[in-house]
Amino acid sequence: MTAGTPGAEQCNAIVLNTDDPLLQELRADPHVEFIDAASAQRAALEGLRPPVGAEVTGEPARWVHYPWRAKVVSVLGPRGFRRLRLDRNRNLVTGAELDRLSRLRIGVVGLSVGHAIAYTLAAQGFCGELRLADFDDLELSNLNRVPATVFDLGVNKAVVCARRIAELDPYLRLVVQTSGITEDSVDEFMDNVDIVLEECDSLDAKVLVREAARARRLPVLMATSDRCLLDVERFDLEPSRPILHGLIGDVDAAQLRNLDTREKVPHSLRLVDATQVSPRMAASLIEVGKTLSTWPQIASEVALNSAAVAEAVRRIGLGEPLASGRVRIDLAAGLDRIEEPVLAAAEQWVDDRPESPATAADAIQAVVAAANRAPSGGNAQPWRIQALGDSVSIALDPERATTMDVGCRASAVAVGAAAFNARVAAAAHKMVAEVRLEPGGERSPLVATVDLAAGDDPALAALYDAVLRRETNRRPAKHDPIAPHTRELLRAAAQREGARLEILSTAEQLDAAARILAAADRIRYLTPRLHAEMISELRWPGDPSPDTGIDIRSLELPQGDLVMLDILRRPEVMAQLAAWDGGTALGDDTYDRVTACSALGVVSVQGHRLVDYARAGSAVESVWVTAQQQGLGVQPVSPVFLYAVDAEDLRALSAAFIKELAELQYTFRELANTEPTESQALILRFADVPSPSVQSRRRSVFRPVTED
Repeated sequence: MTAGTPGAEQCNAIVLNTDDPLLQELRADPHVEFIDAASAQRAALEGLRPPVGAEVTGEPARWVHYPWRAKVVSVLGPRGFRRLRLDRNRNLVTGAELDRLSRLRIGVVGLSVGHAIAYTLAAQGFCGELRLADFDDLELSNLNRVPATVFDLGVNKAVVCARRIAELDPYLRLVVQTSGITEDSVDEFMDNVDIVLEECDSLDAKVLVREAARARRLPVLMATSDRCLLDVERFDLEPSRPILHGLIGDVDAAQLRNLDTREKVPHSLRLVDATQVSPRMAASLIEVGKTLSTWPQIASEVALNSAAVAEAVRRIGLGEPLASGRVRIDLAAGLDRIEEPVLAAAEQWVDDRPESPATAADAIQAVVAAANRAPSGGNAQPWRIQALGDSVSIALDPERATTMDVGCRASAVAVGAAAFNARVAAAAHKMVAEVRLEPGGERSPLVATVDLAAGDDPALAALYDAVLRRETNRRPAKHDPIAPHTRELLRAAAQREGARLEILSTAEQLDAAARILAAADRIRYLTPRLHAEMISELRWPGDPSPDTGIDIRSLELPQGDLVMLDILRRPEVMAQLAAWDGGTALGDDTYDRVTACSALGVVSVQGHRLVDYARAGSAVESVWVTAQQQGLGVQPVSPVFLYAVDAEDLRALSAAFIKELAELQYTFRELANTEPTESQALILRFADVPSPSVQSRRRSVFRPVTED
């Protein structure tokens, strides 16, 4: 530590009596300026009300040398100086309270935000000693929030802070540690400290500080700038309390040091509480590393942090109630509630894994149950399935269509997949099925009627188990090529249903496709209606409607990305990114998954009618179950533009991004060799991966059906 050491690290004022020999030496130095202000201060002291006693007014003045400024200033003696300087605290803080607070020894780790907090504590007289630790030097980019000047650039942050406080109060004891906090220095820093304020960036340093504080039963305070999140950890009252409220689990500083930046992300996001940060900050977190060098901070937020910490210090110092925990002080929200003055007249996770597919009591029920197992966009299950004697009706339900389901084309694909499943189940129960696709009147633009009769179809029957086990698998993959024999089986599966499968598998093809699909995902996030519908599809464990939508566990996201969903689901954050023309990171997950997969399969069919999309849906399901039989995991990919056939469709999807969508659609169709007369039904991601965490749930189809 340095305390009063001459040279570049000098940061303590040197207080001199009028007869000190050093004072004469300084007067003889032509480079040192003397400023005599004591007489004015004394006059102000004598004018205070109530009058100050003679023991204070009669205290001799002192001279204070500030080596870094080459100046010597006259000031009142210590008692008179403190009495006059803090006079305006009364009665918000009483004299007795100030006397008690002046005995506090406070350690501050991290001197960016910590600088403002330390200065506020000193200015309010809430401490008698400050210990300041930071290894970093002040940079120009710090001056948007650190109350320093260009004369301080390149100087250690702790030294800059100490000098500024010394110029505020030369009698306040300052101890500076310019090496920051390390395992070697933390013990010395903590010795004889009463309260610890932690404002550093390093996650392992945060834990190290708290480990040492808890061992000494010291309270720890931390303020996070955005919307002023104040954390209070009363290790003085709860010595066994978990570090950082247990938010980062049972890890110590040594373990954290061995984690890379990506592995630390989940811990950091839990600490800032991503659901509550401001839209601008949340959007900025997505832009870090893209259009931002690091997360933003502004002086007004830092000032609010300083006020919150000072109040917490006051309560601890005076023994007033202050519980462990955290509180957010949202100034912007407060201003949103501004009103005219009244004139005086006088998330736990619950394990609710989906049930296994229901076993049917008879063959017809088996056909119905299999049809209901078909895939659909967002697991919307856009159909009404009904057994009618020796046939099964699968009617497209337009009420379940979303914006991306342009013209109910995605729903038609789902109906076609359900019809394929019905044929397979029929074959497994010694029946053959003929499918009729036709308009269904006012209630449905498309109905697939599956007529059943006795017969055998061994090839379809062999797919029954795979149909019942069919699942979406979004697990991350490694780029393991698909065997030529498997490729041919997949292509043949599409051809048997009257469609075509284009396989993209080279690194160049996957990279090109990934860029297109990632850009389309960004548009989906940044288009309000598309974003709202996407988020409405997600189901958290314990959701009251688990039988539709996508279980977030099936997304197979790493913990950090799963926490990031709390940001991604917020419409105001997406609006902020759209206003900035930002959000390129929104497509990163899709890009990573596509470039790492074994191949993409694009199922297309001749024609643009709903019946054509239904035929393609049967091909999609045929390819899907064949792929699973070959040991491949399958994930459907639906870019925003997939079901648009003209400019008006693209405009309906996202008017703000119509030009970009048109370019993306054209480029992808070129990449997939799709003819103008063909419709793309779905994109399938193939990967050699373990089974998914969960399967999608389904609505029950075995309920009584009443005709309207």
